[in-house]
Amino acid sequence: MIISFGDYVLQGFVLGSLGLAAGILGGVIGFGTTIILMPALVYFYGPIQAIPIIALVATVANLSRIFLWWSQINWKVCFVYSLTGVPAVILGVNTLVALNERLVEITLGFFLIALIPVRRWMRKKNFYLELWQMGLVGAAIGYLTGIVATTGAINTPFFLAYGLSKGAFLGTEAASTLSILFTKGITFHQLGFLNITAIVQGLFIGVFVLVGAIFSKKIVLALPEEKFLMLMELVMFVSGASILVMTF
Repeated sequence: MIISFGDYVLQGFVLGSLGLAAGILGGVIGFGTTIILMPALVYFYGPIQAIPIIALVATVANLSRIFLWWSQINWKVCFVYSLTGVPAVILGVNTLVALNERLVEITLGFFLIALIPVRRWMRKKNFYLELWQMGLVGAAIGYLTGIVATTGAINTPFFLAYGLSKGAFLGTEAASTLSILFTKGITFHQLGFLNITAIVQGLFIGVFVLVGAIFSKKIVLALPEEKFLMLMELVMFVSGASILVMTF
């Protein structure tokens, strides 16, 4: 299939606009960057190719949050989380590439929607985690990150349960996840899925995400908690439903 220049321009406009919006949202609530972009990327590139692109975009988004909240990052949590998360993500990626593309699409859609009741249940239980337990979280999230495109939403209740909030949460979660994203990108490259085209596409979108993230810092402390939670759940549901509609 031959893609015209006009199609490339339209595709760039759509992905750039979504990247800007995703950068602002992700900078405010700590996730959502890849959730917003996922339906469009799956549509343009397919579920398998979309995941390494999303990993690159997420890397840029996390780097921006680390820069914005550097002074509030809890580096002990980052180390313990990454220690188990890095080997787990390698296992997850190798699981992903053996799966059927349609199955991956369905998994992505249902996974995002299922996070809504899971997050509410965790919030009601008022989990309080110790440092060593963040290693268990890292292993579980690392494996899931290798299989699905985004796990930032399910990361959130665990980091909050450790006692982190606002800037400390945003910076620590971003720094903890960065090592997993790097490992995921390297593993995809070794398996032949992260090619130069995916890198260019990921960095192009990442520029818009970075700009959006810079604007986000001013509204982090001003957003009421209830609206914050509603916004997270709305983004997860719309994105998951969009992927399922495209699949079926």
